[in-house]
Amino acid sequence: MLPSTRATTGGTELRRGGYEISTRRDRLDLDLVHRFLSTEFWDTLGMTREVLERAVERSLCFGVYEGDRQVGFARVVTDGATFAFITDDFILPAHRGQGLGAWMMRCILAQPSLQGLRRVLLVTHDPRLYLKSGFTPLSEPETYMELAATGG
Repeated sequence: MLPSTRATTGGTELRRGGYEISTRRDRLDLDLVHRFLSTEFWDTLGMTREVLERAVERSLCFGVYEGDRQVGFARVVTDGATFAFITDDFILPAHRGQGLGAWMMRCILAQPSLQGLRRVLLVTHDPRLYLKSGFTPLSEPETYMELAATGG
């Protein structure tokens, strides 16, 4: 079934079967997102709810919903002109295996405000989904640098 799209005053909503993807921040279940990220993702362990709220406020966010229940999430940090970084993306375990992660990635990459960017990055321990979405390993990894936060 092809997804249907509708623009709302708060964002874009796309439907596929019984699922919907929305960019409306007011629909996000930040308790669910915080609980999942702070217990499941290695790079967000210990993230406070306050930090998550600030991150969501300053990002383009995608929620995946089954009815009114949120079952997935992704956050895109972008300048809207040249660069985007996809992070904190997940589908709850009970909803995996239905192609929702791939659908969410297609919706993110098709988002009008992300068209024409020079670079879209992400970091993952499991590249399978992202390879299917067109991502490749860094062509020149030696040119990428990081300033990582230290404990404390």
